[in-house]
Amino acid sequence: MSEVFKGSFTQQEPIPEDAIEAAVAVMRHGRLHRYNTTGDEVAEAALLEQEFAALVGSKYCLSVASGGYAIATALRAIGVGHGDRVLSNAFTLAPVPGAIAAVGAVPLLVEVTEKLVIDLDDLANKLGQAKVLLLSHMRGHICDMDALMALCDAAGVTVIEDCAHTMGAAWRGTPSGRHGAVGCYSCQTYKHVNAGEGGLLVTDDPEIAARAILLSGSYMMYERHLASPPQAAFEKIKYQTPNISGRMDNLRAALLRPQLRGLPDQVGRWNERYHALEFGVRNTPGLSVIERNQNERFVGSSFQFLLRGWTAAKVNDVLSRCKRRGVELKWFGAAEPSGFTSKYDSWRYIDITPLPKSDEILAGLVDMRVPLTFSVDECSLIARIIREEVSSVFQQN
Repeated sequence: MSEVFKGSFTQQEPIPEDAIEAAVAVMRHGRLHRYNTTGDEVAEAALLEQEFAALVGSKYCLSVASGGYAIATALRAIGVGHGDRVLSNAFTLAPVPGAIAAVGAVPLLVEVTEKLVIDLDDLANKLGQAKVLLLSHMRGHICDMDALMALCDAAGVTVIEDCAHTMGAAWRGTPSGRHGAVGCYSCQTYKHVNAGEGGLLVTDDPEIAARAILLSGSYMMYERHLASPPQAAFEKIKYQTPNISGRMDNLRAALLRPQLRGLPDQVGRWNERYHALEFGVRNTPGLSVIERNQNERFVGSSFQFLLRGWTAAKVNDVLSRCKRRGVELKWFGAAEPSGFTSKYDSWRYIDITPLPKSDEILAGLVDMRVPLTFSVDECSLIARIIREEVSSVFQQN
């Protein structure tokens, strides 16, 4: 009888007890708003920012309502406005081009490679068309950041990093989010720390930091931030910067602070599961694993593989067979968006230029979550199911 997986692909681990206790303490005193403090009390949000800045080695940090809000705030803070063109990966999730559109700018999409990273050749050809690159480290895949930054620096292009899937990751020892002018992170339930929603923004630039803090809704209480620039940075811009409220509250910050301390251990656990999946499906006929760069320290919170050259009918057959055995796979080549998954041509507020290389890759790109509620043995079981069903459909050719 065929093996069946009985776990849930959407069930995260419970919130750690110390995080629950910290959140309950905030609820007991009732001061959830980050600027609602008493006496010498320091807000949980301010402490979170200080601790995250120390974790990634940045001078400044701001906590906000979501990862998408962090990206839009970063774009505004560096001066992106109506009609400006912003380069970004064709392979990403909808909030990335959505953030560009939210500030009135125009996304200009760049091809993806078979390693699921931005195509540096296509980027080089398009650098003259924009002054900003919003680089999405989609599904945790990090490109050659040395080569990318050399290209962008030479062209005078400012880089914002979307690190929703790379909190805890690094390129050649430098934390993800620390190569560009700004790094943006997500604290949504399916990311690497879980506050339901939430985002973080880091930078070493005092004017960008001051502008972001004012944009987030600090009013004139910016001095209550710990990971912030000197007051002089605010004085220059406080009358010209709109308040677009999107602060993180103390309740979410209290949930996150203990989780940050446990992040290195969580990364190790994710990668154990990722390697079990990779080992289990490698050398499956018709299936290609994504080869990781040795300079990349990644976080295996999701897993991807390619069915290159397969017809849509055969890919759908694999997905259906796996689903009957309890394995939920997502396909980035589907004609219609589904759940959180969508292909760039479904973002019809963008004037799309054909991206044939990306079309070829995405047509065979299969994706799955790797929650830490899965054991390593369960990941090996999932890999066996995928291997058997891909092999079975492949042999029908």
